[in-house]
Amino acid sequence: MSAIAGWVDFERDLSPEAAVVETMAATLAHRGPDGQGIWTGGHAALAHRRLALLDVTETGQQPAVFATEGGTTVAVLTLDGAITNHPELRAELASKGHRFTGGGDGETALHAYLEWGTDFLTHLEGLFAIALWDVRSQELLLARDRLGVKPLSYYPTPTGVLFGSEPKAILAHPYVAPIVDADGLRELFAHSRKPGTSVYRGMREVVPGHVLVVRRPGSQEQRYWSLPARQHTDSLDDTITTVRGLLADAVASHLRADVPVGAMLSGGIDSSALTALAHKTLTGAGGGPLQSFSVNFTGYTENFEPHPTMRSTPDAPYAALASQHIGSQHREILLDTAALTDPEVHAAALRGQDAPSPLGDMDVSLIQFFARLREAGFAAVLSGETADEVFNGYFWAYDPQHSNSQTFPWVNFERSHDAAAGGLGTSMIDRQLRKELDFLGYADQHYRDALTEVPHVEGDTPAERRAREVTYLALTRWAPTHLDRADRMSMAHGVQLRPPFCDRALVEYVYNVPAALKRVDGVEKSLLRSAVADLLPDAVLHRKKSAYPTTQEAAYGDFVRRRFVELATDRNAAVAGLLDTSASADALTADGSPQGAFAWVERASMEMVLQLETWLTEYRIDLRL
Repeated sequence: MSAIAGWVDFERDLSPEAAVVETMAATLAHRGPDGQGIWTGGHAALAHRRLALLDVTETGQQPAVFATEGGTTVAVLTLDGAITNHPELRAELASKGHRFTGGGDGETALHAYLEWGTDFLTHLEGLFAIALWDVRSQELLLARDRLGVKPLSYYPTPTGVLFGSEPKAILAHPYVAPIVDADGLRELFAHSRKPGTSVYRGMREVVPGHVLVVRRPGSQEQRYWSLPARQHTDSLDDTITTVRGLLADAVASHLRADVPVGAMLSGGIDSSALTALAHKTLTGAGGGPLQSFSVNFTGYTENFEPHPTMRSTPDAPYAALASQHIGSQHREILLDTAALTDPEVHAAALRGQDAPSPLGDMDVSLIQFFARLREAGFAAVLSGETADEVFNGYFWAYDPQHSNSQTFPWVNFERSHDAAAGGLGTSMIDRQLRKELDFLGYADQHYRDALTEVPHVEGDTPAERRAREVTYLALTRWAPTHLDRADRMSMAHGVQLRPPFCDRALVEYVYNVPAALKRVDGVEKSLLRSAVADLLPDAVLHRKKSAYPTTQEAAYGDFVRRRFVELATDRNAAVAGLLDTSASADALTADGSPQGAFAWVERASMEMVLQLETWLTEYRIDLRL
C-alpha cells in the first residue's frame, strides 16, 4: 500500500536503472507518503510508495520478497490496496506450511501466489492492484481487483513493459511521450469508459478482474473473474436477511487496519448504512465510537435549491440526524467560495486524475475534503461508492425512457440536455471536430460491444433480461469512472478510500436479485433500505437519493465564467484550436453565469475548457488528431 511502479525489459539488465524507477515512483509520493522501497534484479525493477495502514513497522514494507534458505530470490510482489480477507488467508497459508516475517497483506498475497500460482487472485478479496515478478519463470503479473477500485496502467515496449498506479508514473519514463490522438480524445470525452483504454497513446489499463502476464515472447491478458449469472430463488425476506449479513461482513472486513478507519457520511441511505454497521462493529468489539465526516459549503443548506433528478435535499441535516442516531462522532468539513475558487486546487485536481474533468467544484471539494481528513489523522475511510450500481439506485436504471434506449442509459439522459448532448463538458469543443471524431457513434458502438459480454439466465423474461443488462453496464462501464475518480481524489492526499459495496460476495449475490425485489412497490433501493431498517432514523431511511453536492453559490459560477472569458479571448491559448467559435461567442455574450440547481451541468463545458488548457500546457500534451 499504496502505489506501485516498475519496468521490465527482457533485453536489458535493469540493475543499473534503479534511479529511473525511483523517479517513476516519486511521481506517486502522494499515494504513499509513509515510505518507499525498490527491488531490482536482472530484467525487472519494482518500486513501491507506502501508505502504512497494516503492519506499520518496517516488516510491513514493500516490495515483498521471498527467497530460498540459500538466499536465492524466488518472487517479488508490490501491492496497492487492501486484501480484506488477509487474516483468514494468512491462517490458511500457515496451515499449509507457509511462514511469515511480518504482518502485511503484501507478504500474504505473495505467499498465496507461491501456493496457487496465477490462480492466487481468486483467493484474494478486497481492493488491490498487484505487480509480481517471478524470478524463476521470468514472468511479470499485473492484476487488478474485480471491479477496478484500484487503478493500474501499463505501457508495452518492444522488449517489455512499464507500469504504474497512475499514468504520471509512466509519463516520467524517458521512453514515453504524452501523445494524445483521436482515440484518446474520444475516450477523454466519452462518459462510458472502455475497459483497458487510456487517454494517452500506447498506454493501457489492466482490465478489472483480469491479470496481464508479461513474458519474453509476448503478453497475454487473462480474466480471473466475471459477474456470474445465476437463478435467484430466495424469498424477499430471505434476500433481505442475506443482504444484511453480506453487507455487515463487507463492512467489518473493510475496517481491518492498524490505524483508525473513518466513514464518509452524507446522510443518504448508502453512507448511513455503512456508518451504522461500522459503528456497530467497532463498539461491539470494545472500540469506537466511529469517526464520521461530511463535506458542505457555506450557505448551502440555508439557500438550497432542489433539483428533481439530481439533488432533492441538502446533506447536512440528514448527516447530523444519522450521526446522532447511530452514535458516531461526526465532523462537518465546511468549504467557502475562496476554497472552491483557488486555481491551484483546480490544477491539483487535474494532476490527481492525469486528465481534465468537467466536474469543477465537485472535484475541488472532494480533493479538499480528503486533505482535511488526512490532517485530522485519518488515512483510510469507508465510502458508499457503487451502492447505486449494485442496488439500481440511479433513476436511469429503471426509467424506461433511458433504461430501454439504444445506448448507455446515462448517455441517453445526457443527450436530452444540450449542455451535455455529446458527453458532459463537450459543448464548447469545435463542432466539426466533434463530428469527425464521432463522439456519439463512439459511445454507441461501445454500448453494443458491451452488451455482448452480459451473462444471462435461461428463462429470463425480456424485462428481466434487460434489467440484468442495465446492471451489468452500470457495474462495468459506469462505476469504473467514478471509482477511479474517488481513488485519485482520496489518494492525492494519502487517504485510502474503502468501498464495502464493491465486496465480491455482495456484488455477486445482489447482481442476481431480480430488479422487482430491489425496488419493491417502486421504492428506490427498497432492498437495501429493508436490510438496514433497524439501524437508521425514518427520515434518513426514506430519504430520496441526492447526488454528491455542488455549490449553488453565484460567486462560484461568476469565477468560472470570468476565467473562461479570459481564456476564450486569448488567441494564444493552448486550447484555442479546440474551441467552437459559435458556442464560445454565445457563452461570452450570455447574460451572466449559469445559476441554480442545474448550473453545474451548464458550466461543465466551461470547466472542461479551463482544465484542458492546464492539461495541454502543464503536461505538454502532443495532440495528434
